[in-house]
Amino acid sequence: MSVSQKIPVSAIQRVQKPIESASGMPNSAYDDPALFEFERDHLFASTWAGLEFASELPEAGYARPVDFMGLPILMVRDHDNKIRVFHNVCSHRGMVLVHEPGPVRKLIRCRYHSWSYDLQGDLKATPHIGGVGHNSAEGFTCEGKGLKEIRSAQWMGIVFINLSGDAIEFSDYIAPLCERWEKLAGKGSIEKLRVGQTDSNMQLHINANWKLAIENYCEAYHLPWVHPDLNSYSPLDQHVNLMINDYMSGQATLNYTLSEVSGHTLPTFPAWPEDRMTEGEYISLFPNLMLGVQIDHVFAIILQPRACDETVEKLQISFVNEAASGVDGAACRSEVMKAWKLVFEEDIFAVEGMQRGRKSPGFDGGVFSPVMDRPSHVFHQWVSRRYEEALK
Repeated sequence: MSVSQKIPVSAIQRVQKPIESASGMPNSAYDDPALFEFERDHLFASTWAGLEFASELPEAGYARPVDFMGLPILMVRDHDNKIRVFHNVCSHRGMVLVHEPGPVRKLIRCRYHSWSYDLQGDLKATPHIGGVGHNSAEGFTCEGKGLKEIRSAQWMGIVFINLSGDAIEFSDYIAPLCERWEKLAGKGSIEKLRVGQTDSNMQLHINANWKLAIENYCEAYHLPWVHPDLNSYSPLDQHVNLMINDYMSGQATLNYTLSEVSGHTLPTFPAWPEDRMTEGEYISLFPNLMLGVQIDHVFAIILQPRACDETVEKLQISFVNEAASGVDGAACRSEVMKAWKLVFEEDIFAVEGMQRGRKSPGFDGGVFSPVMDRPSHVFHQWVSRRYEEALK
């Protein structure tokens, strides 16, 4: 059965209607295993997607394999401290090269025939290629036969990839959000963020489609019922919708007071405007990033889809300076992590419940609140346009 039979164009076009009469994406977009790779190739590949955190490569000469929706990918930090991303397969016979993260002494060696590559991806050794004891062969050159590099970029400690290689320049892609947050945190402040020595990383496993996590994060509508503690210091009536462009939406709070509630005191962004001290923003950067900024920290969640109904959420919290990220800030970081851990764990039952609901013939896209669901509708429209473009 073709994708167009699984999701008729008419169902996709209903998503693109004005929010008052629109439907959401149909059930099969969340629950059909056959659409998982379709989304990888048509929703993720042609844009910039979050892959991993740069902190997962702790030192120069380190390599880390990553499963990206079934594709074997390799991140390396070369000896010049530059992060590169490659397809994690040997150019000889397609053997997966690296299976576990760790330091690379000099070369990445294939365990099949021992072909070896440096950390720039160049092929450096081809033992016995010309027969036993002959490590070269007439007419064969290593040049141009190295690892296939994937276009990559970094921002806010996140490694992004563009699988197709033809997305807009990353600087243009990230500019609307970068410029927006620099008005809060100050110019150049994002590049100076520090990951804490403790209480900075967390991982959650959810039995739900990755899109449901984004949709849930876009809106604040569910706060009073799903997040009663969060609603006590960042109440629903102090939230506003953010529709930044066609690939970024979310919510802002005008009254984020966790530091007062928990009693923690962390260094704050020096340039943060005096008249916006209690504001924070929570933005979904499509396809798979959930980002937050407050006066004393930022966080990023990379959604790593494993199957149509399985997603890993990787959270990293970054702080303003060395004082906040070091030993002296440990107790305060613990309070911040505890608060966010509670929030994101509370969301699990909601997204998993929606996933189970996609089995029901009594639901096939649903409807939107014309006021409260606008940021989620922006995401549905982004997804539906990419489906429609692919089906053309």
